[in-house]
This record gives sequence, C-alpha cells and structure tokens, in this order.
Amino acid sequence: MAALVTASTLVLAGLGAHGAHARPLAASVTTPAATAPITAPITAPITAPITAPITAPITAPITVPVTTPVAEPVTAPGKRLRLGAKGEAVVWLQKRLAGLGYRPGRADGRYGGTTLAAVWAFQKVNGITPSSTVGKRTWAALERPKAPKVLVANGRPTRAEVNLSKQIMVLYVDGRPRLITHISSGSGVPYCETAVWQGKSQRFCGSARTPTGDYRTTWRASGWHKSYLGRLYNPIFFNGGIAFHGALSVPLYPASHGCVRMPMNVAEVLPGMLGKGVPVHVRGAFRRG
Repeated sequence: MAALVTASTLVLAGLGAHGAHARPLAASVTTPAATAPITAPITAPITAPITAPITAPITAPITVPVTTPVAEPVTAPGKRLRLGAKGEAVVWLQKRLAGLGYRPGRADGRYGGTTLAAVWAFQKVNGITPSSTVGKRTWAALERPKAPKVLVANGRPTRAEVNLSKQIMVLYVDGRPRLITHISSGSGVPYCETAVWQGKSQRFCGSARTPTGDYRTTWRASGWHKSYLGRLYNPIFFNGGIAFHGALSVPLYPASHGCVRMPMNVAEVLPGMLGKGVPVHVRGAFRRG
C-alpha cells in the first residue's frame, strides 16, 4: 500500500516537478509529435490549389477574347480604290460587303463589275453618291454602316422591298436583310418596239414604268427566258409581266421596260432565296439629279 501511494504521489508530483521522473511523464502527456502532422497537411494543400487555379484561368479568358475580335472587323484599309484595282484592300472590301448582305462576288481581290454593283448598292443605302471610286466616305461608312430604310414597317418577316427612289432591292428573311442589291427599274419613257413574237413580227407599245404597290411572287423560269421585249435571266414574276431578272446591263439609272433588272450574280442566287407567294412591296419614285 505504501508502494502504491508512493507511485501515485510520484505521478501527481511529476506533473509540476523538474526531477528525472517528471521529464518522461511530461513528454508522454504533451506529445509534440501530434502537432506536426495536423499543421503540415492542412496548410500546404489548401493554400496552393486555391491560389493558383483561381487567379490564372479567370483573368486570362476574360481579357483575350473580349479585346481582340471586336476591333478587327471595323478597321477599314482606307486605301483609295478605283475600278480595276487588285490586292488585299479589295479582298477586305469584298468580304465586308458580303458580310453586310451585299453581293460583290468572290473575294478574289479583283475590283470588277460585280463588285462595282455591290459598291453602288452600299453607297446608295449609306447616302453616298454612287461612284466606282471607294474613297474616304465609303471606307468610313463600311466601318459604321447604315441599315437599309424599311419601306413596310409591319411587313411579313420574309418579303422583298423595291425602293425606286434609291434603285435598290432588299430581301428580308426572318425579319433581317439577307440580300441588298443595286437595280434598274422602268425608265418611265413611252416605247414602241417591233419584235418577232410567236413567229410573227409585231409592234408593241407601252409605258416603261414599274408600278408601285403590293404584290406577290408568281411563276418563274430558269436560265434565259425570251419575252416579246427581250431576254430575261432567271425571271421571277410578281406583277403580270413584270419580274425580277438578271441582265447584262444594269446602269445607275432606270432603263428597263418595267421589270426590275439586277446583276447576273444576284439573279443566280435569288431563286433559291425568294419562294413563290412571297410579298413584294414597290415604293418611291426615281428622280434624276
């Protein structure tokens, strides 16, 4: 019993003593080894993964895509171009016009007649006197283009609008302008012409006018179609004998017998975009000068 009391006394006394028995006892109670494993694994893995992956991936994707693509499409070359020009500035012009709904032909870097007709259409929409020269005003407008004036505000989402004042045609598909082209409508001049029709020589007289109004597309023909007043390429009729059609000559002034002439490359694609029964709205009047 005395031995037990002595051992207990030594154990209790060792908690606050500095003797030989106190050191081992204090070491077994404090257990310094238990502190190290708790601190090391918690601080190292938690700090490293939280700092590195969160800062790097969030800043990089926000900065790069927002700044680069926005500036590129609105910076025009600004080089003065004339009909017959070639090079990268012409390629840029052709791609820009095509992206805006005009039809300049292939982006081949050659400024020819097809691209010229698209330039005319673009200039007319943007209030620039049509010219074969692409100068400062045209380049500036290409950077900040205007949309064509809507002639029928409550029109069907898919429709064709012919602006006789501007001499342009706009085809809307699902409410958006998908094709904008230069045209030449009826000259307004009375005519009398002799032509061979149905095997007989006949004389035809009338007024070369494109009437304003609301119509719908009706029948069409593929390729060259011969009428009593001439040949029409891929005609799409919308008002009796009046049609949209391709022509080899589409001048800056009204020159047809009443039909709506358009460049040949536009007449190539129009039948695939403009179906039967689609509304056609003709507005305005052409004024020379």
